[in-house]
Amino acid sequence: MPGANRLLPDWQRAFGGPVFQGLIKQTPSDFQVTEVLSFAPSGDGEHDFLWVEKTGANTVWVARSLARHANVGDRDVGYAGLKDRHAVTRQWFSVRRPSGSGTNWESYDQPGVRVLDTSRNQRKLKRGANSANQFRIAISGSAMDRELVSERLEIIRTNGVPNYFGEQRFGRDGSNLQLASDLFGGKRLKRDKRSIALSCARSYLFNEILQARVVDDNWRNALPGELLNLDGTGSVFTPAAIDEELMTRLAELDIHPTGALWGKGDPGSPGEASEYDRNAAAKVPDFAAGLEKFGLSQARRALRLAVRRLAGEFDGDKLWLEFELTSGAFATAVLREIAGYQ
Repeated sequence: MPGANRLLPDWQRAFGGPVFQGLIKQTPSDFQVTEVLSFAPSGDGEHDFLWVEKTGANTVWVARSLARHANVGDRDVGYAGLKDRHAVTRQWFSVRRPSGSGTNWESYDQPGVRVLDTSRNQRKLKRGANSANQFRIAISGSAMDRELVSERLEIIRTNGVPNYFGEQRFGRDGSNLQLASDLFGGKRLKRDKRSIALSCARSYLFNEILQARVVDDNWRNALPGELLNLDGTGSVFTPAAIDEELMTRLAELDIHPTGALWGKGDPGSPGEASEYDRNAAAKVPDFAAGLEKFGLSQARRALRLAVRRLAGEFDGDKLWLEFELTSGAFATAVLREIAGYQ
């Protein structure tokens, strides 16, 4: 089982080594994230919807701050997803206020946090309600070969990247792996810590499955019995046959092969594809057994990540990247295929 002091694996890259070495997040403005909701606020209802820009602030901390300002409980505040702390991020929050009166958001004053716009909606904002995230990220590097960088960007536009969970899922220096080890070893954890541990273990197993597929260079291909994901959705299906139409859809990044998010039940992908799932679980049996014991059900995640609207701009010793990723994807999965970053 992975231990707390063991560095995370440098999971296999798809297109060779990094093109250059660089630094990210030198300032919050070097890492910008804008959330894209899957719906538009209705304009009426009992929830204030707040379009918030935060700089160097934790999403949960901001949510609690909004609750205090509105004099409501923490549970009355919703958000679609956690956003990077060391960044400039724009995202929606909801605050339940049935009367619609008594709270002046123009007077809200917290360092590094601004309410940019307000609306109303009939329902609380739920986790996962965003359809995508837009990124603008600077990588600083003194020895960039611009031609090689441009070639790598074109490869990524055409092929996507392996959909790895980012290192932030595993904590600083992989410390969340120890939480998982403790939990599966019988230690009682608080609810929030238990959730982190389970998520970390599941993500680790998925990355192991994906790495094996990248090593065998079939992470973009449909294997016999493959369960496929429709891009940008949670929809998964088994094709009747791997025919020409299916191959075209794979090439166009419309559908993707999937790997197991481990839990109880059958991985659901018969044949050759399921062997990768089971082999990874066999490498870390305590994690696999622990996830089953805690009642998580088998699910699927796309092995490939389409990188939409990818553009690169050189500015002195910085490469500015702009791109859009579906909800639940990690920008670092893109960055690691371009640069070795710190």
